[in-house]
Amino acid sequence: MRKEEKSQLIEAIGNEIANYPYLYFVDIEGLNAVDTAKLRKLCYKNQVKLLVVKNTLLIKALEKSEVDYSELFPTFKGSTSVMLSNVNNAPAKLIKSFRNNSEKPLLKSAYVEEGFYVGDAALDSLIAIKSKNELIADIVSALQSPAKNVIGALQSGGNTLSGVIKTLSERPE
Repeated sequence: MRKEEKSQLIEAIGNEIANYPYLYFVDIEGLNAVDTAKLRKLCYKNQVKLLVVKNTLLIKALEKSEVDYSELFPTFKGSTSVMLSNVNNAPAKLIKSFRNNSEKPLLKSAYVEEGFYVGDAALDSLIAIKSKNELIADIVSALQSPAKNVIGALQSGGNTLSGVIKTLSERPE
């Protein structure tokens, strides 16, 4: 491959990475063609983009990015594939579900919510990460809960009071 072609490829990889906020670096080496096709189909269905790239080209593309990914570079040994997503935990859930039938893909590292996760042991914590919208919904429901309780108590008290008054008015004197 000529130097010009490499430069274009590095730029293309960099552009793809820049379009997605969440990056997962996985090892899919050893999957047969059928399993690889299943993984690609599952990725497509879950809106996760799967790229197989050379480590040297990947490192050069990441070095040109605005984010300092250097903490992840030591994990780029052997075969590395990149899972790109707009949902923070979608690739982690996809990896976990795919591994019910296979021992791969293995998580090498990830960049999620401006944090670095290294090693396959981080998979469970990546699955548990909530998105920004989920956190906002949790906060809103937590703020609404006390107000709903007060309104409910006031309404039930009013119903009780009206029931007592109705019973007293119906009682013969």
